[in-house]
Amino acid sequence: MHWSLVVPLKPLALAKSRLSEAAGGAMRPQFALAFAQDTVAAVLSCGAVRDVVVVTDDPLAAAELGALGARIVPDSPGAGLNAALAHGARTVRALRPGAAVAALNADLPALRTAELERVLATAGKSPRTFLADTAGIGTTFLSARPGAELRPAFGGRSRRRHLVSGAVEIELVGVESVRRDVDTGDDLRAALALGVGPRTAAQCATAPAPWGS
Repeated sequence: MHWSLVVPLKPLALAKSRLSEAAGGAMRPQFALAFAQDTVAAVLSCGAVRDVVVVTDDPLAAAELGALGARIVPDSPGAGLNAALAHGARTVRALRPGAAVAALNADLPALRTAELERVLATAGKSPRTFLADTAGIGTTFLSARPGAELRPAFGGRSRRRHLVSGAVEIELVGVESVRRDVDTGDDLRAALALGVGPRTAAQCATAPAPWGS
């Protein structure tokens, strides 16, 4: 089974607000873009992925992620994360009604293609599945096989909401890079310990914070 992945990204000036204290307000948008670039590049390298749709209204992000090979879709609903994801899924299925669709966070800079491959293989066994974040509270991945609606409920304690919605939780061992989203300085240090992509690594190298410590 081949998947279309929908990746949402809010305007860079508004993204990753919780990272401001650690990264500095001026560098925060640059980190958000680097995270998204490394995430999308890793996804596009996955053999189980047919295409990537990035839902964003940010012109710089659109240009940079489009250059990597992602399809850019404007966030025309403008009604938040879940509306953007549902819009992206509808856009995919307007062209291919039988598409397998999954939503993935844009802030997974340590994402490993092989680990995503394992998650997608497991996702193909159930109509809807999800993967909880490292904290076990939120969600980094949600899938819908052909014939199933995505029904995203991201944000805050989304793990519980996705369980209640009937999605099956993926409980694989060894897919930490797919669960390791980055919102804070501590999150970034944890991602660095896993090994981040080249754009995030370059961004960290130019930042004043001692990310490697």
